[in-house]
Amino acid sequence: MIGLASCGATQSGDSAPAAGSGQPYAVSEHGSFAEPWALAFAPGTDTLFITEKAGTMKFLDTASGTLGTVTGLPEVAYAGQGGLGDVAFLPGEDGPLAGRTIYLTWAEPGEGETRGAAMGRGTLACESETACTLEDFSVIWRQVPKVSGAGHYSHKIAFLPDGEYLFLSSGDRQKGDPAQDLGTNLGKVLRLNLDGTPAPGNPFADRGGVSAEIWSYGHRNLLGLEFDSAGRLWDLEHGPRGGDEINLVREGANYGWPVVSNGVHYNGDPIPDHPTHPEFTAPAISWNPVIAPGDFIFYSGRLWPEWKDQALATGLATMALVRISFDDQFNGTEQARYDFGKRLRDIVEGPDGTIWIAEDGPGGRLLQLRPE
Repeated sequence: MIGLASCGATQSGDSAPAAGSGQPYAVSEHGSFAEPWALAFAPGTDTLFITEKAGTMKFLDTASGTLGTVTGLPEVAYAGQGGLGDVAFLPGEDGPLAGRTIYLTWAEPGEGETRGAAMGRGTLACESETACTLEDFSVIWRQVPKVSGAGHYSHKIAFLPDGEYLFLSSGDRQKGDPAQDLGTNLGKVLRLNLDGTPAPGNPFADRGGVSAEIWSYGHRNLLGLEFDSAGRLWDLEHGPRGGDEINLVREGANYGWPVVSNGVHYNGDPIPDHPTHPEFTAPAISWNPVIAPGDFIFYSGRLWPEWKDQALATGLATMALVRISFDDQFNGTEQARYDFGKRLRDIVEGPDGTIWIAEDGPGGRLLQLRPE
């Protein structure tokens, strides 16, 4: 199927996707939310959890349409890009919602005007079909150091498919240089035990401290962190003016930010492109102009077989769903761009293979995509 292409959009090394007519899906609306930020189905259920940036969380039984609220959430630093972030469930747990292990990330206030991302873990307790609360919830990880500003927290969670470890994206907090500093966990992908401590065998473990958390570095603002069907980890990353990218995340690799980027600084100052510094790991695909991604998934192919193992990325500035394929050398090519006319924040595949998308901002709608 061919989607609608944005005018003037190109990817490095690839031609722009051709414009087309029609869309290979039908869209239904399932309510609206207050600045929705992340979506996650509780494994083995039809229940979708939705975080709202100001610090609230809802859940929707997608089979019945019943909407509920989760209480007992942490205090968040709601400003700029900060607030309540990701929600994730420990793989392998099944049965009723009550008793599930749940993970959250958020922007946490610090001393003075500083802030930093945090991750916590607790147990879900449900008093009724519309009311749950977090019990025994505690912070298990923090960005180090807390800094000024309210951007680039990233704080996306991805569990290994077997549930042994979790990976966490930690943004550069709009500071740039810390992404190259192995003495901080800013601008990094981290590999952690389920209790938030450094996982054994990480590439910089001999340095101790937060260096022991680091799996890869030289990242900017990673708003997507996903495993593909073969168990490989990928990230989706905001560049500056240009240079949005998808990376295959490799152990110990340095992705070059802020030394290299396929974009330029916001004031127009140049940044060397990736090919000028081959010592850094280059992206699988990058965009200039940007797509301003919200998140992405690798699609199973259940309802759209032609999309199997392709990435579907939500676009904020582009207001589009972007579909990307990868070859055997892990080079990406944009296949289609589907215009929604609204900023798109998050995306998740439902248990039946339908696609769920949250629009960005106040009153962001929850949309379900099915084959046309």
